[in-house]
Amino acid sequence: MNLEVELLTDLCGLPAEPPKMRELCNQCQRPKSVCYCSSIPNPPLCPKSRIILLQHPAEEKRCLRTAPMLELGLSEGKCLIFKGKRFPGIHSGLEEILKDPSTLLLYPSPSAIDISSVVKEQTLVKSYNLVILDGTWPQAKAIYTASPILHDLKQIKLLNNNTSNYIIRTQPADGCLSTLETGALCLSILEQNEMFSEKLLQPLKLMCEFQLRNGAVSHQSKEFLIKNNSYPKLIGKRLNKVLKNAESLKYDIT
Repeated sequence: MNLEVELLTDLCGLPAEPPKMRELCNQCQRPKSVCYCSSIPNPPLCPKSRIILLQHPAEEKRCLRTAPMLELGLSEGKCLIFKGKRFPGIHSGLEEILKDPSTLLLYPSPSAIDISSVVKEQTLVKSYNLVILDGTWPQAKAIYTASPILHDLKQIKLLNNNTSNYIIRTQPADGCLSTLETGALCLSILEQNEMFSEKLLQPLKLMCEFQLRNGAVSHQSKEFLIKNNSYPKLIGKRLNKVLKNAESLKYDIT
């Protein structure tokens, strides 16, 4: 009986309303205490080319996403985000973009060419629609497989040997980049101007610096940990396959 009374007393002590949520920034939708908007290019950058993100629905659930940084850092209409698992799907205007001769798909297929060679070969084309599949490598591959219209696009790859600035997140392999880094680096190459990469990456650097000051730790890639016998888990078939594709896949596969 005493136990029942104690339980009822505890229940009565619970607050009637849910706890107050932290106030969010109207622009980045992050809590104001961790807002990165001060480092977003102002005014937004306006490249000739534009980024088209085909985003897997699961990406929206990630708490530390970089796609919004890319969207906010570019002028309106220069970063379009379409959500889904199969494209063009129900998205108005997307099929027209995907059928445009100046549209490129960043995807590490056997026929993909280095993005730098596209710039060298360009003649009349002054701007591109750069399609990036936003999700983990299995998600990106599933989107590609389920979207036959993507198979007809000119496919490019990004050869990158740099370490990701997204140091608070474990990348599968050395050279793998976040969505923001991928888009920023591709734009710098297509526009032949490193300013795009330098300015667009500032929000990511600011966010990582804040997280590190408040208890986060810097992460090495899984590939690095495995090579140095520091990976704490058994290497499964999926990770082993990802690492084998790491040389050709140089954008977000985390």
